[in-house]
Amino acid sequence: MSMITASTWVPRGYAAAYPKKYDVDENELARISKLAKLQLDDAKADYDDANAGREHTTATEDSSDDEIEARPPRSQGDADDDLTAYNLDHYDSDAVDENGEPMPMFGNARSLAYHESNADDPYITLKDDEEDDEKDELCILATDNMLVAAKVEDEVAHLEIYVYEDEADNLYVHHDIMLPAIPLCVEWLDLPVGKAVIDSDSRGNYVAVGTFDPDIELWDLDTIDCMYPNAILGLGGDAGKVGPRDEPTVRKKKKKSKRSKKANDEYHVDAILSLAANRHHRNLLASSSADKTVKLWDLNTTTCAKSYAHHTDKVCSIAWHPKETTVLLSGSYDRTVVARDMRAPDADVPRWGVESDVETVTWDPHDSNFFYITTENGIIHYHDVRTAPASPGASIPVWKLQAHDQSVSSFDVNPAIPGYLATGSTDKEVKLWNIQPSGPSMVVSRNLGVGKVFTTQFAPDPEVAFRLAVAGSKGAMQIWDTSTNAAVRRTFANRMAPVDGEIKERTVGVEEDSSDGEEEGGPELGGEENNGKDGAESMDED
Repeated sequence: MSMITASTWVPRGYAAAYPKKYDVDENELARISKLAKLQLDDAKADYDDANAGREHTTATEDSSDDEIEARPPRSQGDADDDLTAYNLDHYDSDAVDENGEPMPMFGNARSLAYHESNADDPYITLKDDEEDDEKDELCILATDNMLVAAKVEDEVAHLEIYVYEDEADNLYVHHDIMLPAIPLCVEWLDLPVGKAVIDSDSRGNYVAVGTFDPDIELWDLDTIDCMYPNAILGLGGDAGKVGPRDEPTVRKKKKKSKRSKKANDEYHVDAILSLAANRHHRNLLASSSADKTVKLWDLNTTTCAKSYAHHTDKVCSIAWHPKETTVLLSGSYDRTVVARDMRAPDADVPRWGVESDVETVTWDPHDSNFFYITTENGIIHYHDVRTAPASPGASIPVWKLQAHDQSVSSFDVNPAIPGYLATGSTDKEVKLWNIQPSGPSMVVSRNLGVGKVFTTQFAPDPEVAFRLAVAGSKGAMQIWDTSTNAAVRRTFANRMAPVDGEIKERTVGVEEDSSDGEEEGGPELGGEENNGKDGAESMDED
């Protein structure tokens, strides 16, 4: 099994030109040691709890009792002599050093020999020129785009960090990050995480990852071969399992290590379904969960600032208003969408209703009075936030569109080109739309060979505004240069430079070996254009 569940672009200029290797210094070693010890303590506590139920088992059978009574009595001294050699009284005790102090995890790492230069180390045979070649391979140019994909492959969850070279039509995996659970959503962050004092002009390159585990992990994208996240938002961070990397001390562990399934104001207790970073108040990150709550996190302190419970079912999608910086849009499986000012948690909120479960919610970046809703039934709703209904059942959209026959699982609005939309569906189709005052019209439909479509994202930079990242259930990432499609060129001719001659439609992907027996093949580019009947070939998944 291989699939990509979510993706996000990194704008040009934010990724470090030469990413640094993970450095296990003294502070990081102490943090990892404490982390490992706490994880072992948790495992031991779970083991003890599992064995606690066995203490009240029934007595052995009468025949076994008779056999025990028939055995000749044995003195306590004989038994003690037999066990002395094994020192069982101290079997579970931690090893101690010469001063009687417990030896820390990885404690012998401090005594390893260290050479200022690799030339002084007799065991290193890698020459400097080879190191320079490796450094050049990791180099990220100012004209490159970084793309982060949440991937599951053969039951192994990880982030794949791609670099897209537009001029060379090249997409490759730069590095990856292992994850503890299946990732469901990712969000790029543009500031350093876990620092109490941050300059207003400071920049970072981090990613927040929401998984089936109720914690949110924060990773530095400019560090290669990371072992642990820089911070965790949730019970994992509060309990001391891991804190900000810049803080070597680990918070005290709570007495109750087991996670309660009851929703609370401090952390999520079910899967993280959506993340949204506030681009104006950069230290704020919003999250929504299957526990029916929305939470607001302070990235400076890595703690929950406020929790909201205005939905009655799983909250699957959230989005910050592009101008009213404290207003958050949220969509839920309770078939309602709420626009809440996060400064007024107790105020009544406007609520819109739809015909089926909400899949995504998105503000219109070109007119912030409007927002989009996509649903499980394949319908797109376009609403005016200024005309809130008296009740969800009285909602009247500006327009409504049956975009797909199945769920609209992914949706994006082009940030540089007004009226240019992309939708992806579990019917394996990607469709591009042109929104005009008279309503929406389909420009083109394509099957890009990624299986059921789970993510469609336009590139954030104007220079590559027509590039669309598409991925899904087959685990393959495709970058579709939509400007090479004839129908797109006709529709948005005023937004692109004229080109003489015929242009071949282009997609860029990473060649991958098929691990699940499916025949990957090339992307299907024979779909239908301009509101015709869908003509892309249907491919049933194995």
